[in-house]
Formats: sequence, C-alpha cells, structure tokens
Amino acid sequence: MKREDLVQFDLPETPGIYIFRDRARKILYIGKATSLKDRVKSYFSKDLGAGRGEGIVAMVELADSVIYESTDSVLEALILEANLIKRHQPPYNVAEKGNTSFNYLILTKEDFPRVIVVRGRELFTKWNESQIKYQFGPFPHGGSLNEAVKLVRRIFPFRDSTCTPCPEQLHKLRRIEMSSQYQCKPCFNRQIGMCPGVCTGECKKTEYAKTIRNIKDLFNGEFHGLKRRLEREMEETATGERFEEAEKLRRQVNALTHIRDVSLIKDEYRASPGGSIRIEAYDVAHTAGSETVGVMAVVAGGEAQKAEYRKFKIRSVTNDDIGALAETLERRLNHNEWTLPRVIVVDGAKAQLRRATKILTNVGLQIPVVGVVKDEFHRPRSLIGDTKAIQAHEKDILLANAEAHRYAITWHRRRQRRSLVM
Repeated sequence: MKREDLVQFDLPETPGIYIFRDRARKILYIGKATSLKDRVKSYFSKDLGAGRGEGIVAMVELADSVIYESTDSVLEALILEANLIKRHQPPYNVAEKGNTSFNYLILTKEDFPRVIVVRGRELFTKWNESQIKYQFGPFPHGGSLNEAVKLVRRIFPFRDSTCTPCPEQLHKLRRIEMSSQYQCKPCFNRQIGMCPGVCTGECKKTEYAKTIRNIKDLFNGEFHGLKRRLEREMEETATGERFEEAEKLRRQVNALTHIRDVSLIKDEYRASPGGSIRIEAYDVAHTAGSETVGVMAVVAGGEAQKAEYRKFKIRSVTNDDIGALAETLERRLNHNEWTLPRVIVVDGAKAQLRRATKILTNVGLQIPVVGVVKDEFHRPRSLIGDTKAIQAHEKDILLANAEAHRYAITWHRRRQRRSLVM
C-alpha cells in the first residue's frame, strides 16, 4: 500500500482506532489516533524508520488495506485500542514491544479497591488472581495510560496505592469523640478531591462500589452505556429530591460528554517525528495600532494547509501584540468544530509563550507551545518552549511561523490599502 492509496479509505480527521490488514484481511497492527487521517498518513513519511523502527516499516510494506472506527474522544480510542489488541493479538503490536513491556490497569480485590497502573513484567511476576478484581490492557503507551487515569480520576475519584483506610474501630471512635486524638488526617489526594475519603472513613463501601463499577464500565469500552446509566440515576435522584447527589451525577455525565483529552496525544507526536502532525501558528500585524489583525496558519506533514488558514479582525486591544495574540487564540478555541493541533506556535518570546500557555490551561488543554524568537531583521533566532515538540518538528514549526507571518502581513496591508481608499 502506498500513500496515494489512502484516498480510497476516506479517513476522517476525528479520534479513533485504525487497523492495518494484509491481502488476506489478517490484522497486522492496531493503533489509536487523535486524527485518523493525519495519523495513518504519517506511516507513509520518508523517515518512518527513524521514528518507529524496522518492524513497523515491514508492517506497512505488507499492509493492503486499513479500516477504522471513529470515537468521541481520544480517551475512548485509547481504551478501544487496548481491548482490540487483547482480543486480536496483532503480530506487529506484540513484536514492537512484547507483552512484558505493555502496561495494564489493575483494580484490586479489596473492600475499597485500589486503581493501579502496572507494567507487564510486574503483573506477571508479582501479582496473582487472588489480588486482582479487574484487569484491563494491554496498553501500548504508558504515558497515555497514566494521563487517561488522571483524567478518569477527576471524574470518578478513587483510592490508589498511597491511600490506606483507617481501621473501622477508629472510624467509630472518631464519630463518637471527634477529638484530635482520634481524627483521621485526610491523604493529599483527598485534600485535592482525587480520593473520595476512603482514608478518613467518609466514603461508604456501597458508595465506593459504584465508583469501581463506573471505572470498570469505562475501561471495558462501555462509554455510551455508562453515560445512559448515569443519566438514569441522575433523574431518579432528582425525582427523589436528593439534589446534591443529582448534581454530582450531572457533573460526571457532562465530564464524560465533553472530555478534553489533548494530553493523551503526546505519545503520538513523539513516536512519529516526521509524521503528518497538525501544527498551528499564530501571528498579529498592525501599523501603530491601526487595522490590527491576527491569523492562524496550519502545517501538516511538512506542507502548508492553506484551506485551513483563518483570519481574525482584532477588536479588544490597540497597539498591544500580546493582547491581540490572546484574542486570536481565544476566538480560535471557541471553534470546537475545528481539529485541535498537536503543537501551537506563537511569534514572540517568553511573554507571548506564557500568555498562550495560560489561555490553554484555562480551558483545560495541554497542547505543547513553542515560541519563535526573532532578531532585529525579523529572522528566527531561536525556538523556546516545549523541547520535545521542538526536537520532533523544528522544520514544520519554522514553516508554520513563516506562513503565519506572511499571511498576517498580506491581510493587514490589504485592509490598510482599503481603508486609505475609503
């Protein structure tokens, strides 16, 4: 299969899983993607061997077709990928890492089960069936799994290996006397809302069992069934006038519906340095504050994607480059229908870098940001910001920055000429 053959498969720019098959329709490899179109295209880059190794190069040579399944989020794609790898055992997934190098999620067999990420070699040598209530995996990307668990924990707070419940007798004494002598000190995770209070006795066993069921359903890939069940429970608790419980369930349903999981893409851009990664660059232009404009340029796979460039007439500030950049980025992020980038590039130094990072943090996104620092002739002098993104995509970052600058200057001059004529 060659790069030009991909057109027939009509791959979308959505999260999901992709499956490479040979001529006999045998499954060779299963992967996840933030953008199915970009990710699959990256397997046909010239430097694939440098990014993924000889085994994946051989797999691509054998591949005759690719099928896919879209998902609503990268988290769902991550879980679906693990379940399909477990079911089909694709040869090139196993050959790439080996079972002992994969990662697994364990829910322990206890009154208050712990949720723990373990390596395959640890699972197969240190754990036995009597200790495990539920097991999920294998997950090929340890970094993505850890980020996924953090994401899930914000929705369904759970106990991990650092949280030890107080003895039941101590709970009774605490309820009777409530003196400092008997009061349990909450763990750090409880203090920040990541643990439901198992350590202090605040969380009942029956209540915690519901959390474990939710996590089990989630990692079994039952996304839609889980949301429907939580919605039914929300309606029942509201009807029963248990409004605090209903509000908690409403927040969980909303969180599952609007998952912002860009943090899960980092294994993708690190694994395929020459791949078709979407990079967005931003720049502003004005003359002494007049006709201020902001623009977004897009580069993917070393090529400018001019059809996806966007223009913004700045309204909130005058003669303020950082403020204009902020408005441009904020307005772009309001467009949920646009594909999110893997890297964001800003024209400027530390001040622009900090402002862009703050805007992303405020909306719950963890996209790497790179700043392009210029010399007195407006030529790139250095790149600052996310070092992994810089190392993997320096050429594309510089191209995107140059395109953004050209696009901003061109549009600004056009607007300026028009204002002079009028």
